This record gives sequence, structure tokens and C-alpha cells, in this order.
Amino acid sequence: MHRADHPPSRRAFLDVTGVTVAAGLLAGCSGDSARSARSGDPAPSAPATPTPATPAPATPTPVAVTGRHQAGVTLPRSAQPHLLALVADLGARVTPGPLLAELGEAVRTLTAGSDPRLLGLFPGDLTVTVGVGPRLVRAVGATLPGAADLPRFSRERVASRERGGDLLIQICAGDALLLPVAAAALLDQAGDRIQERWRQFGRRGTEVPVAEDRSAPRNLLGFIDGIVGPHTTAEQERDLWLAGPPAVANGTLAVLRRMEIDLTRFAALSVAEQEAVFGRRRASGVPLSGGSVDSAPGLGAKTPDGRYLVPVDAHVRRANPTVVGVGHMLRRSYSIDAPAPGLLFISFQNDLRTFTATLARMDTSDALLPFTTTTASATFLILPGYDPGSPLGSTLFG
Repeated sequence: MHRADHPPSRRAFLDVTGVTVAAGLLAGCSGDSARSARSGDPAPSAPATPTPATPAPATPTPVAVTGRHQAGVTLPRSAQPHLLALVADLGARVTPGPLLAELGEAVRTLTAGSDPRLLGLFPGDLTVTVGVGPRLVRAVGATLPGAADLPRFSRERVASRERGGDLLIQICAGDALLLPVAAAALLDQAGDRIQERWRQFGRRGTEVPVAEDRSAPRNLLGFIDGIVGPHTTAEQERDLWLAGPPAVANGTLAVLRRMEIDLTRFAALSVAEQEAVFGRRRASGVPLSGGSVDSAPGLGAKTPDGRYLVPVDAHVRRANPTVVGVGHMLRRSYSIDAPAPGLLFISFQNDLRTFTATLARMDTSDALLPFTTTTASATFLILPGYDPGSPLGSTLFG
């Protein structure tokens, strides 16, 4: 068993060093650092007008680790700007329960800032969310939520290594430096009991107000992403959190889809054509049928000559939960640069059909899909919340 007080592994050192060097290069090229005084240099003359001091950034609010639900789904309310999703497999002879309990304890020490493997970084709003794949769930119960694999869909180019998986570790933070450091610590804790499949870094775009107490980010295509979803407590109890059986109650189901986006072809469209693809105004997010950004699209609204204001193949029409006949999914989309420009799409829902039925309907004639190619695909049961008396994963594997 690995302990939190041993020296950082070589992997942790390499992960952190790469990020630190990159950050150092950026800092070294800044105007202020280039003008830093050297021994013997003449003192600079005072500026004619005092330069106002740059206010220090606000300290991120820590997020509670223990409780009914894991952090990183609805807490914090506005998702942190940086994410690392890490997918791995467990060794054939590894017992999930003890491993998950150790990971939960490592998450607690990392988010508290008491783990030396954090290398002195302030954890701030760091969250780590852990899920298990269908193979592990089926070993407990074939009919449990989370036991079903995600089916294959069109427009996929997914290597076998990037389809499915036993373990999801989702790491989110306001400070991008924390992501590889926390990942290295958790991989060190797991040791040779897991084998990494793939990882993906992502970032959220500029947040745009969409309601009095809610905002959503712009995606790589310039549109506001994640406007619709289960946002109130009642909506989340209905569509997000699992009510049972007891082994999975208060967990949820996650879907991960990494997509390449043909930015060049989409950017060649006029703004009006781009808005027709989505069914919303690009600048404001307002549905083409009118109203405000958080208004439900008027799918029956027509022009005087009988054309639908929201086109029949617009994304907001094809993916509309009411039309599909499913609940709402809580969507978290992150823009990515590598392996190609695109999006890491993550949705949380308490019924996998919420996602599969929606994508099946989109597959037939959604104007957005021809610009995308899916290159990674997986689903996981996000484990229920935990505390010192009930370790992570104990309700399922205890």
C-alpha cells in the first residue's frame, strides 16, 4: 500500500515539471520580468503617473469533499474552468473496495492541502470525482444502474483503448497547475493496481449570465453551452441523482464523449447559418423563436410564410428533452486543443437512456453532428458521496 508521506514518484515529478516549465516560460517572457533590475543596473526613473496596482485574484472557495453526493457534479455551482478526465482499468485481481477507499482518503488530504504530494500548491476549489465502469458494476449486480455499456453511434472513430474503462477520475480546479499534480498523486496512491487508458485536459470558455443566479460558458464554436439542464434541487432529484437501489443511491451516471470539431468548415458558414445549426443566436444564446436566453425554444413558432423559426434540423430541436421523451441531463462541455480541436462532452443523468435516446434522435438529422467526429466514448457510475464512517465506494463494494 502506498502512503501519502513517501517521496513523490518519478511520474509525479515529470507531470509537475512539464507544467511548471511551461508556466515559467510564460512568466519569463512577461514585460515586467524582462525589466527586472540586475545588480549594477541604473535605477529606473519614476513614472510620471503612478501605475495602479493590479488587484490580487480572489482566493477560490474550498469545496466540501464529504456529504450526500461527491463534489464536482453540482458543487461548485459554476464548474471550475479547468478539468482533467483520467480513464483507467483495474487489474484483473484487484478488489475495488479497498482501492476506492484509499482514493477517497487521498482526495480528502489533497483537497485539504495536507498531502505532501500536492507539492506546496494551494488546493483552493480543487474537486475530484470518482466513477466506476460497467464491468465493475455488473460484477455486483447485472441490473444495477451503471451496469450497461454505452452503445456505438455513427460518426465515431474510437480506438479500442479509448472506449469504455473501469475507473474515471475527474479532477477540476480554478488553478490548472493542480490537475497534473493531483492526478500524479492519485495514480501514485493506486500504484500498479490500475493502468491508465487515456486522459484529457479541457477548459471552459468565458462564462455568460443566463439567469439571475446562473451562468454558462461559450464553447469552441462561439455559442453558449449548457443553458438547459436540471438546475433546481427538485429538477436534480428528478433527473440527476439516483434514488436507488441503496448501493448506488445519491450517485449519478456520467457519459464522456471526446469530439473533434471541423472548425474550418463551421467558421466558413455565415452567422445566420451557424445560428440555424444551433437554433440560437450566437451572441446572446436566445432561441431563434425569441424570448430570453433561458426561454424554452418555441418549436411550433413559424414565420408568416410558414417556415419554422427554429429549423427542423436545429440542434436545440433535435436534442429537446420534451420532444425526445426523456429527462434533462446536466451537461459540462470543455474545449480542447489536443489531440485535435474539439470538445470533451460530459453529461450527468440518472437514466442512461436520457443520453442514448437523445443521441439516437440527433443521429438521424441534427445539423450540428456533421461537424463532429467522436474519438473517445465511455460511461461510468459516479459513486455516492462518502465520509469517514462510509468510505468512497463502500455502499457498492463494501
